[in-house]
Amino acid sequence: MFVTKQDRLENRIREWFEKYGHDRSALLPILQEIQKKYNYISKHAMQVVAHELDIHPVEVYGVVTFYSFLSAKPRGKFVIRLCRTISCDMAGRDRVACQLENDLGIKFGETTGDGKFSLEWASCIGMCDQGPALLVNDAVHTEMTPQKVHEILEECRRTFASHAVNREVKSI
Repeated sequence: MFVTKQDRLENRIREWFEKYGHDRSALLPILQEIQKKYNYISKHAMQVVAHELDIHPVEVYGVVTFYSFLSAKPRGKFVIRLCRTISCDMAGRDRVACQLENDLGIKFGETTGDGKFSLEWASCIGMCDQGPALLVNDAVHTEMTPQKVHEILEECRRTFASHAVNREVKSI
């Protein structure tokens, strides 16, 4: 029997429904699981979630597009969110933003061609006393400098490379 990507996605989503339940309170945790696993929430995934909750797909789409940590378009493996509050601005955010754009070759709101990195702005990440601050996925980095940007990006690249090697070994 041939199993498609969509079949695997649907099965995974149903597993999450078994974990979180089938009422509306399960909507956000399941969307977060989809985002974490696939780096975005496809239209098909939204349809499956809506069907499982017996709600209109536009309700699911509304939640996906409302929350900045969810996305209806593919994001990179590493989503970098730089705080854009005035305190981070005063602490040198613009130099950090410029370094990120230069090192990655993209602007904020874009994803690298290889799908590794996405750059986004964050309204506030709650680290105003330690700015400029940024998030790499869920990891907080404070007191950022252009030099720290290089170090963080290199660590991300090493992590990505080691995961790629582990996937190749597992498939052999």
